[in-house]
Amino acid sequence: MNIGRVNPSQRLEDQGIEGLGKVFYNLLEPALIEEAIRRGEGHLGKGGSFLVATGEHTGRSPKDKHVVRTPGVEDTIWWDNNRPMDAEAFDRLHADMLAHLKGGEVFVEDLYVGADPRNRLDVRVVTEMAWHGLFSRHLLRRPAQEELDSFTPEFTVINCPSFKADPERHGCRSKTVVALNFEKKLILIGDTEYAGEIKKSVFTLMNYILPGKGIMAMHCSANHAIGNPVDTAIFFGLSGTGKTTLSADPSRTLIGDDEHGWSDTGTFNFEGGCYAKTINLSAEAEPEIYATTEKFSTVVENMVYDEQTRNLDFADDSLTANTRCAYPLDYISNASDSSVGGHPKNIIMLTCDAFGVLPPIARLTPAQAMYHFLSGFTSKVAGTEKGVTEPEPTFSTCFGAPFMPRRPEVYGNLLRDKIAKHGATCWLVNTGWTGGAYGTGSRMPIKATRALLSAALDGSLNAAEFRKDPNFGFEVPVSVPGVDDALLDPRQTWADTGAYDAQAAKLVAMFAENFAQYTPHIDEDVKAAAIG
Repeated sequence: MNIGRVNPSQRLEDQGIEGLGKVFYNLLEPALIEEAIRRGEGHLGKGGSFLVATGEHTGRSPKDKHVVRTPGVEDTIWWDNNRPMDAEAFDRLHADMLAHLKGGEVFVEDLYVGADPRNRLDVRVVTEMAWHGLFSRHLLRRPAQEELDSFTPEFTVINCPSFKADPERHGCRSKTVVALNFEKKLILIGDTEYAGEIKKSVFTLMNYILPGKGIMAMHCSANHAIGNPVDTAIFFGLSGTGKTTLSADPSRTLIGDDEHGWSDTGTFNFEGGCYAKTINLSAEAEPEIYATTEKFSTVVENMVYDEQTRNLDFADDSLTANTRCAYPLDYISNASDSSVGGHPKNIIMLTCDAFGVLPPIARLTPAQAMYHFLSGFTSKVAGTEKGVTEPEPTFSTCFGAPFMPRRPEVYGNLLRDKIAKHGATCWLVNTGWTGGAYGTGSRMPIKATRALLSAALDGSLNAAEFRKDPNFGFEVPVSVPGVDDALLDPRQTWADTGAYDAQAAKLVAMFAENFAQYTPHIDEDVKAAAIG
């Protein structure tokens, strides 16, 4: 039985998916919540939010993600970073997953990725769970209802949490599997209820397709000056660096908080919503994101709550520290209506340096920007993970290695070329420690970070006096209004300057050791820019 609106020539049976029970096509948010409650998938929260728990998997399973090795992608996939799957094994996985779905209910959402119509990718998401359909409607982009009558998907995602893969039969690592087949234009997800796998699989897809068209795909947030999309800024950064917080500036227009493309005409958001972390979220620090947790249809994931009042406990991480909420972008008052901006005028690379070595802001040349982009540095600190007793460096190339199907230099060269062509100014911003490493120093004052970012974005910082950093060779401002001059020279914030020098030498060596993997593939100017 088919329920809902769909292109009559693009039903699931037209894709060879047959023998199902009810098929719900393109239900809107109220109906999806009704079906999710009917099926016992979660509970209604305050304001009409939907509260879910994802069971065993409360985050992504990157080691279970595979790319099917086919002739069309054989020579362009970064196989050192992407686990291969044989085409025959994928075919068995596909057939077994479809057999598993027979007789059951499924939910189909026809959506698209990319706010730029010229670079839009139409995607069909087929899910076992109604709330996964709701999540997909939030995180991908929603076509107008009349478009559904002619919607033809280019790629299809089949998400089947109740299906358990057989590693020997299906050529995967475990019973959990995420498999991308570029030739068959299929993504298969099994044995995980974590909805982020849908979003990140589609992001990986875009990260492969767009560079082939000369478009930069970026794991970044973006905003622009109010009323002036030409003044666009993008923010790269790994978890914990402040990417979402710093880009959600109420004095600027938010283009998007996670995934963007940079084409010949400017910047565009891939998504139609946000997937924000909620652990320790406060109404004072991030009032708009906090407010979304009590808005209609927001998906609240893995948060502990009072069963009577449905009040959320933002501090309780007993299920996971990776608590999240998913909501449409228009729930943020300063969000862009078009989700597009101009060519980035400023590029911000955020890092959380727990070693206390890096300055709060530095200006980068295009070659230095490529170096730090390929490095993707941040750091773990004691207490964040079992066994971590002192700061540990984390290098995730392009600030998103798990989602990069091509070699890093492909993205690095694209970024460098676009910086050179459009004249973007690049900044490295350290939101980590000053006055010593973690445990001795203190966290970089957020007030100082905001003041430095404001000066960078309004152009006034470019007029400052700069010095050359002796460790990394980039330019560091000597004085900025509203910021303590001592803060701009991290060595002077340490009580023991000899200890700073030793820590700096240690960090430089870590960078060099990590970057050695890229030196055979990069140009001489980037090699020269590696360390000052």
